[in-house]
Amino acid sequence: MDIDLNADLAEGYGAWTIGDDAALLDIVSSANIACGFHAGDPLIMARTVRLAAERGVDIGAHVGFPDRQGFGRRVMQIETEELATMVIYQLGALAGIAQAAGQRVTHMSFHGALGNLAAGDAALALPLVRAVAAFDPALTIISSSSQAIEGAAASAGLRVVTTFLADRAYDDAGLLVPRKLPNSVIHDPALVLERVRRMLDSGTVITHSGKPLAMRPRSILLHGDTDGAVDLARRIRAEIEHGGGRIVPVSRQT
Repeated sequence: MDIDLNADLAEGYGAWTIGDDAALLDIVSSANIACGFHAGDPLIMARTVRLAAERGVDIGAHVGFPDRQGFGRRVMQIETEELATMVIYQLGALAGIAQAAGQRVTHMSFHGALGNLAAGDAALALPLVRAVAAFDPALTIISSSSQAIEGAAASAGLRVVTTFLADRAYDDAGLLVPRKLPNSVIHDPALVLERVRRMLDSGTVITHSGKPLAMRPRSILLHGDTDGAVDLARRIRAEIEHGGGRIVPVSRQT
């Protein structure tokens, strides 16, 4: 089985560093690079693109609300047309930096509160996904499980790939549980690995309410800002390979 190991990276700002991007890029197969709205800046974006290119890691845009103080995890009231334009703006920023480095952006994902809103609201997902298609119809959307985003992608003619967030709890509909709820984020590395093992073996995750939920992701997502992210990434990669899987970015999966 081929599966992508994906991480959210480039989430520092100026002199402030979050996570060990260089170490994670030695482990993962694709990177979601913050585009300056919820985190990141031009120099960090350029450095991360260069490091990813040196390691053969796919480059993706991580698009969120313009909310550095809240790390993009707060809902903002923004008109849909303006929000769709912000999506294009962020895609363009990373695409320009990648092009200057002789690279291309292969995928995109929605970050934080923006991603959660779009995942649960087809009326919002459609214009945002259409904005992605208008920018580059060759982009793949990497998303947590979401009928709204999958339907919008089908309508816009875009490929969408489901990613499994091993350290985040799911509700019974397959959407991420809000972070304000208890146990919405799984901090125990042993439990995260157990969830990965279950997903690989049976294609199921135990939801926040305790029910098994079928899911067939082609990617596993790591949060680069999580404490111990590098060690956890190594252990997840070893778990996948021990089970006979191969780490392959979605752009090279058939």
